[in-house]
Amino acid sequence: MEDQARGLRQLAAQFNSKARTIVITSGKGGVGKTSLAVNLAIALSERGKQVAILDGDLGLANADLLMGVRATYNIKHLVDGQKRVSEIIVHGPKGVKLIPGGSGIPEITNMSEIRVKGIIEALGVLDQYVDFLIIDTGAGISKQVLAFALAADEILVVTTPEPTSLADAYGIIKVVNNGNPQMPINIVVNQADGIEDGKRVFERLEIVCQRFVNKNVGLAGIIPFDYNVSKAIRSQEPIVIGQPTSKAALAINRIAADYLNALEKVEINTNQSQNSKGFKGLLERMARLLR
Repeated sequence: MEDQARGLRQLAAQFNSKARTIVITSGKGGVGKTSLAVNLAIALSERGKQVAILDGDLGLANADLLMGVRATYNIKHLVDGQKRVSEIIVHGPKGVKLIPGGSGIPEITNMSEIRVKGIIEALGVLDQYVDFLIIDTGAGISKQVLAFALAADEILVVTTPEPTSLADAYGIIKVVNNGNPQMPINIVVNQADGIEDGKRVFERLEIVCQRFVNKNVGLAGIIPFDYNVSKAIRSQEPIVIGQPTSKAALAINRIAADYLNALEKVEINTNQSQNSKGFKGLLERMARLLR
């Protein structure tokens, strides 16, 4: 374990904070979840934060493609004991670190308790090197997605104005709320036809959540429809880097700035920064939930 810590110390000079874990999820695919995860991570990094992304879509992992980097190894190599944490981490744009996902990874339920504890300890070392860990989950409400969501510090649910996307977003909010009514859930409305349209979309979802599950959700931000997003994805260059003045990039930077401002106010008033679960805490809770 000391070898892993030594390797990770080469990734960053000094950090003492425990990582705050943010799950980014959606009720359905194709809503821009991974693009938001990658670009939000970069926007936070540009604001002086140390950020890592865990590609938690273990079946269709593709965060590396959107970041324009090549992942030689992934979390499966860690699970199999072939590589250390420092060997699978990929250095992305603006200092963002990526823990690549990979297909064919066994469920935690199929691993021995010793193996599970080893993975938790190995990845838990990251707590002292990053301020934020962003987990990009798969779409839908699988057992694994739910475990990520219930184990995190907070959740961003991505939706679009489409009725099916809204219905699926409500579905995952309902399931998460049943598992943990205290879990903070905020909404990102993506591909909106402007700010006012985005607000109306959020208000519809907010009313349904309050009426039927008694859950208050917040609005993290609105990202307008922007053709530049698809161009950025095709060029494998995050939009906040390649086209920083585009509508989508400006909106994502606004989400990052507003989030940090809100978090700072909360921490000043409640000292909440001391209560973050961190990466190790997230993994321990996941292991319990999946057992």
